[in-house]
Amino acid sequence: MDQSVEKLKTTFELLPDWEERYRYIIDLGRKLEPLDEAERNEATRVRGCMSQVWLVADETSGDQLHFRGDSDAHIVRGLIGVLLMIYSDKTPREIADTDIQQIFTDLNLEQHITMNRRNGLYSMVETIQRHAAERLAS
Repeated sequence: MDQSVEKLKTTFELLPDWEERYRYIIDLGRKLEPLDEAERNEATRVRGCMSQVWLVADETSGDQLHFRGDSDAHIVRGLIGVLLMIYSDKTPREIADTDIQQIFTDLNLEQHITMNRRNGLYSMVETIQRHAAERLAS
C-alpha cells in the first residue's frame, strides 16, 4: 500500500476519537500549498460542493500529477488535504487504480461527515480522477 495512505490510516488509528481526527483533518488543511488568486477561477472550481472548492493539477517530471487545492471552509480544506495525501504526486495510472472507496471505509470517514460534505468529497475525487483519465487518454 502507498506510504502516504498508510500514514493516514495509522494516524487515524492512533487518534482516540473523531474530535481529535477532525482536528487532524483541519490541520492538514492549514498545511495546503497556497493557490494564486488567478487559480481560483471557474476552470478550477469543483462543482457539487456546498463550499467553494478549487483544485489545480500540475504535471511533474516522471508523468506524475501534483494537486493543489483550497476551499473557503476549514473542514473542507482538511478533506482536500486528505485527498492530496492519497492522490498527489502519483501517476495517472496509480490514480485510476486507487480504490478510494476502500480507503474511505478503512478510515471510517464517510460515517463521520455530513451527506453534503460526502457529496462534495466525491465531487473532488471525480475531478482528480478526470484529470488522471485525461492524461491517460493523451
